[in-house]
Amino acid sequence: MAKVKDVKAREFYLRATIEMGLTRDILTMQISSLAYERQVKSKKQNNFALALPKHLSEQASYLMKDVYMLDTLGITKPVLEAEIEARIVSKIKDVMLELGYGFSFIGNQYRVSYEGNDYFIDLLFFNRRLNALVAMEIKKGKFMPEYAGKMNFYLNLLDDLVKESHENHSIGIILCSERKRFEVEYALRGINKPVGVAEFRLTRKLPKELRNKLPNVKELESEILKELKESD
Repeated sequence: MAKVKDVKAREFYLRATIEMGLTRDILTMQISSLAYERQVKSKKQNNFALALPKHLSEQASYLMKDVYMLDTLGITKPVLEAEIEARIVSKIKDVMLELGYGFSFIGNQYRVSYEGNDYFIDLLFFNRRLNALVAMEIKKGKFMPEYAGKMNFYLNLLDDLVKESHENHSIGIILCSERKRFEVEYALRGINKPVGVAEFRLTRKLPKELRNKLPNVKELESEILKELKESD
């Protein structure tokens, strides 16, 4: 924690450690992958403020990350979406740590049937803090505007056929390997269900906008030497 200089960032990691029982190695991984910057400081793209009550939209936006690091899946070359989904399921514990506090896994290729037709949602979670179902769709390529409409369709099905009466409206997150922010903005405009669009990374390579925030080798060495002197 001595490497985390921002007071708010330090509070974020301490709270995450308490809530999720992070080990020292997992906490170190979260810090090195800039989880605070990806979850709190980044400019996220969603319509939560328009589609959810204020208190719920703030919580949903806070829990969502702008970029999800899925390097624990061990994928080093381009693969099909089905392979990414299968790896997520097999490594669900690691993925849950990346998603954040309160997520419970319900299933993959979750089937919703209506009037003789079957529809399959890539990944379905429940979030205790939001008291809502969270549907995730994985797209290995760039974001396409029609993905928002498909997610809106799935959320309507979940709210009418799956959601319990005491639960809040279902929330959707579309994970894609790249996006044009103006396309996401226009695709979400007019969607009446809460939908967010985030990117995912299969390697530890960070987005360009976050790279400058990492300390270089000399800075790390300096901090380590400083800590060693102080501990003597």
